[in-house]
Parts: sequence; structure tokens; C-alpha cells
Amino acid sequence: MVVLHYTAMASAEAALERLCDPEAEVSCHYLIGRDGRCWHLVDEAERAWHAGAGSWGGRGDVNSHSIGIELDNPGDAPFSEPLMAALERLLAEVLQQWGIAPHRVIAHSDMAPGRKLDPGPRFDWRRLAIGGLACWPKAGAAGEGAGAPEAAAPPAVDAGAAAPQEAAFRAALVAFGYPDEVETAPLLAAFRSRFRPWATGSFQAADLALAMDLARRFPIDHAPATA
Repeated sequence: MVVLHYTAMASAEAALERLCDPEAEVSCHYLIGRDGRCWHLVDEAERAWHAGAGSWGGRGDVNSHSIGIELDNPGDAPFSEPLMAALERLLAEVLQQWGIAPHRVIAHSDMAPGRKLDPGPRFDWRRLAIGGLACWPKAGAAGEGAGAPEAAAPPAVDAGAAAPQEAAFRAALVAFGYPDEVETAPLLAAFRSRFRPWATGSFQAADLALAMDLARRFPIDHAPATA
């Protein structure tokens, strides 16, 4: 898989210094600057220490099964056009080289909900999906425009139906790849950060519909329980 991060640092040079510092005990395969420069820091066939605790598709040692890409962004700003264009070129090469399916390009927050927030709600996942470099739920799955932040928010699920619908939501996210051992609130936050960044408030029927669409079209190949 491929895991996308933001650096949350002032500049690419600052991030590069940290990524190359042995005492920091953190590394990644690639760093992309906001001006589009790309540094190849670790060979793709080697493990980099970018993911940390978490899991995806039941596989806990994400570092051993992923390519990590750090994006030069402070965490509270839009991602620059040169950076996004460079990322698209790099992803196309990496996915082709290793036969990685687009739905296995994930956010750091996907594999570590509640612990990590990157690359955050400002990252344009839909752009990557349009280019065949990530996945996106069908716009009609929830009865709202999945890519239309201006669409009116659907009503929250009423209290009587909340428990079974939230259980179905969790099951759909786990089928898609999210970790099962995380509470519902951080799961919902991570899911919305990526697929419904305009959504606010309590759990909604649209969350379930989009999650079920993703699970149906992009089911993860779960690792054995012993992995």
C-alpha cells in the first residue's frame, strides 16, 4: 500500500533535515516539496519508519507493507498545485511498478484514526481518484453529491436507529480496511476527513451509505489474524 502524510513543518528543508536525522528515528520513501521538488530518501524495496502504530486491512506492521510519502504542508493550509502535480506523477509510477491498486493508497489517519490526522481535510482525495490514483465513493450513494461540499447535509440518524446503523457503518469501514479496534468517534472523524470533509455534527445516514459503497466496491484483502 501507499501511505500519504503531511510534514506539519515550516518547510521541506526542515522536514528533510528531520527525516535524515538518525536520532529522530523517522523516515519515509519520498518527500515532496510544495514547489514540486521530490526527494527519494529510502529505496522502495526497503522499510521506512513512517507509519507507526495502527493497521489497515488487519495488517498491523504497516511500515513493512507500504511506501510512505511525506507532503510538504503545515497541516492547516491548502496543498500547492506543484506538489499535487508531482504527487500524481510519482503515484502513477509507484502504483504501476508494484501493482498497487488505487484503493490501497491511504491516509495516515486511515490506518491510525484518533492518533493521526494527516494529510487532513484539505487534501484533495477526489482529484487523485479522478486520475485513477485513489478511490472515491459514488456521488449518488448517499443521496447527496459526494464531491459537493455545498450540498445540504442530510439529517442525523435518529436515536432509535443509531446503534444498528453505526454498527453497520463500522462493519463497512472494516471491510474497506479501517482498523476494528478503534472507537466509532475517531473512525467517523477519519472517514469524514477523507471522504466528507465538509460534514459536521453527529453520525448521519450519508456516512453509512458512502461507507457501504466503498466496502462493496473496494473490499480489502484482510491479513490473517496471526499476521
